[in-house]
Amino acid sequence: MRFPSSIFVSVSLFTAETTAALYLSSTYSSAGDRIWQGLTLLFTLLASVLVQLALTFIHRDLSRDRPLVLLLHILQLGPVVRCLEAFCIYGSVGRVEEPYASITRKKQMPREGQSEEVERQVGQAEGKLFTHRAAFARTSVIQAFLGSAPQLTLQLYICVVQRGVSIGRGTLMVISLLSIVYGALRCNILAIKIKYDDYEVDVRPLTYVCIFLWRSFEIATRVVVLVLFSSVLQLWILPVVFGNFLVFFFYPWILFWQSHSPFPENIEKTLTRVGTTIVLCLLTFLYAGINMFCWSAVQVKLNDPDLINKSQNWYRMAVYYMLRFVENASLLLLWYVYRTDVYDVVCAPLLVLQLLVAYAIAIFFMLVFYQFCHPCRRLFSSSMTQGLWDCSSLLCGACRSASPPSRPMGKPVPEPSWKDPATDQPHDTVSGSTDDQPNNTTYDMLNDTTFDAPNEPEDNTGGGANGDLSHSLACNV
Repeated sequence: MRFPSSIFVSVSLFTAETTAALYLSSTYSSAGDRIWQGLTLLFTLLASVLVQLALTFIHRDLSRDRPLVLLLHILQLGPVVRCLEAFCIYGSVGRVEEPYASITRKKQMPREGQSEEVERQVGQAEGKLFTHRAAFARTSVIQAFLGSAPQLTLQLYICVVQRGVSIGRGTLMVISLLSIVYGALRCNILAIKIKYDDYEVDVRPLTYVCIFLWRSFEIATRVVVLVLFSSVLQLWILPVVFGNFLVFFFYPWILFWQSHSPFPENIEKTLTRVGTTIVLCLLTFLYAGINMFCWSAVQVKLNDPDLINKSQNWYRMAVYYMLRFVENASLLLLWYVYRTDVYDVVCAPLLVLQLLVAYAIAIFFMLVFYQFCHPCRRLFSSSMTQGLWDCSSLLCGACRSASPPSRPMGKPVPEPSWKDPATDQPHDTVSGSTDDQPNNTTYDMLNDTTFDAPNEPEDNTGGGANGDLSHSLACNV
């Protein structure tokens, strides 16, 4: 059984960031900066409360008689208690004989077109530890994009306004950046394990390094761009942020309404329709928060039993990164035009170029990850290179169809000199052959189910959520 290192890292980042935020808020209070103090505490408490609710929901503590655990969650000490409980379970493995064990079947990665199925016994303690790992993987994503990302943006904005970085603020920004990157990394690994749940996924260290570099450049560039733009156009940053957030919040709901699917009722048996709606809204709220700063590896699909889109859609990813690159370039251009004397100490053109190159480097590491480091790349029905080539062909086809057709400026075709002996009339130049016809190329639109994995058919409506935690709503929070 593996050591629960991911749980320790999640709790350490949560505790360190909360402590640093509380200390920094006290310094703001001493300096009389009530606005900065209130915003710092708001982002800290919002993420902490959502983490407590997620842990309580995943472990189903409301339906169990555990008043002490609920009290500790109210006191915002839930992650610490869960971490201690996980380490106690890990320490007790092998000391107490377990009465029963469950059997899991996983397929190995196909080699030479063949895949073997392996059975493995999972004890009760290992199953509980798996539940803890799954819960902390999801809370790391919540902490990263609903707490750490707004916190990092706020503190960097304060540094620009006050033209200085204090020790407390710098410490909080470093911890917040690590928390965001770690949450994005957990989101990628979580998406892989959910999409390929039937397979035994082995994530290598090189995969972690590639995802870390990809997410670090992407998130850091996005945060700096938002801060620079907000420092010169304070009022215009609100439409940009809320516009992005609302688009990604309503996008899964629009797809759900277009599918005419029934309302999801199999999320949790104890939830009413109102409770289910609240949970789905929180899920799309988290989805919008992730896409505000980076590409979400977990794509929400409300008409799926697992609420996750398990198809690998290269078209949607390509469109996202192209539009995000254009948006970042536009915001930087507006910052360059309206920049103030505060930025006289930096070379503005060089800074713009560095940020655009950094985002391009993030896209490069993303391509490397999906092309060479993805643990399940053998299951792709099409390579990422082919997918991006099809996307570019689609965009070129759209541009050509939008432009007016141009007539060729070639030489006219001379009429044939021979005559029909019967009619003594020239033969018709248009024959039944298509050799002289122009090659009309058509471009088919790609839908959301392009390049599905061979083991994951599109029409997966026959099954529901099973008893495994990785297939319940708790695993999708």
